[in-house]
Amino acid sequence: MALTVILLITVGGLVLLGDFVHSRTEITEGLVRNSYGNGSRKEELEVVLQKDGTKKSTELEVQISERAYTQEELKSMFQRCISRIEKEILGENQSLDCIETDMNLVTELSDLPVEISWELDRYDVMNIYGELQETELVPEGTLVRLKATITYLQDPKKQTLYECNAMIFPKTVSKEEQELADIKNLIKTEDKRTQTKEFLVLPAQINEEQLSYYPKMDSRGGVILLMAVFIGILFAALEKQNREQEEARRKAQMEVDYPEIISKLTLFIGAGMTVKRAWRKIATDYEAEKMDWGIHYAYEEMKQTCNEMDSGITEAESYERFGKRCNLQEYVKLGAMLSQNLRRGTKGLSQILKMEAEVSFEERKSRAKKLGEEAGTKMLVPMFLMLAEVLVIVVVPAFMSVQM
Repeated sequence: MALTVILLITVGGLVLLGDFVHSRTEITEGLVRNSYGNGSRKEELEVVLQKDGTKKSTELEVQISERAYTQEELKSMFQRCISRIEKEILGENQSLDCIETDMNLVTELSDLPVEISWELDRYDVMNIYGELQETELVPEGTLVRLKATITYLQDPKKQTLYECNAMIFPKTVSKEEQELADIKNLIKTEDKRTQTKEFLVLPAQINEEQLSYYPKMDSRGGVILLMAVFIGILFAALEKQNREQEEARRKAQMEVDYPEIISKLTLFIGAGMTVKRAWRKIATDYEAEKMDWGIHYAYEEMKQTCNEMDSGITEAESYERFGKRCNLQEYVKLGAMLSQNLRRGTKGLSQILKMEAEVSFEERKSRAKKLGEEAGTKMLVPMFLMLAEVLVIVVVPAFMSVQM
């Protein structure tokens, strides 16, 4: 938080200093105009009047027109307009010699300050928007003369003309497309003829060909199946993620509980209990306080070990199975240590457990310190995101006002 405040103060001070220096810099080379087609802009100035050693300042708003073309530049700009128009009016057609789809009679060009108006000598085959009138087209084609008036927006008196000829043909259709169009026309005619009847009887043949009709298959079943598969994959991924998260929580909890279990074992064995009795004592105490503690996986595995001993599995083997079920190095080591001591005798076990307890507590402190550092690192990400947002909110308007 302190770092954020310091950075904001620094940025704010730099912006304030830059604005102050900018406002105290005398304008000697004039004000920069916007480039062609970007429109005029306003500039707020402070005018200082000097007379007989006295100064008087006042604020003034100046309207700065955009830069205008010279005669040569205007001529070049009109040429660029004509080149662009020749390409854009074709639309989806390949050439003016064969126009089969609507033309694109543009009325403006986004990056050039011009306005374009069109005149046609045949409005029966194509309208002013370039849309073809299909019913008026003939197979041999129709010649249409187009004339465009290009007007410079900054000075409407400056204009140029562009003329071209277009040959308009009916759209070329394949045999299948023609057959489909004939069927649609036949159905349309039948629909008008039987409009007063309850049913529309579809034509049974066309051009000596038999016609059969079927409802189009709805694809919603396939969509539902795809959604089901997709949702199944998502649920499987979610279940896997939940298992991994649960395993991570189990591992973290067991790592935290290990020093406490070792400490209790050390205490009970040092008080004269056998390993088996101390083990059962820890499991029994956990079961009595389970409602308050909640489930702890390491203690649950200790209960399972007690049940295995009661079912006839040897004590040494039960401890080894306990370590394998926990699947953590610390518990595997504990199970192996208890199993070996049973086989070789319990001499020195208390001292070994005491040393293990000291080591585990040191590891627990180290793990807690590491988790604290990770939490602090994770907090840096939202802090820097907030700082970036504040910087954008403060700096961008400031720099935009300076550039204006």
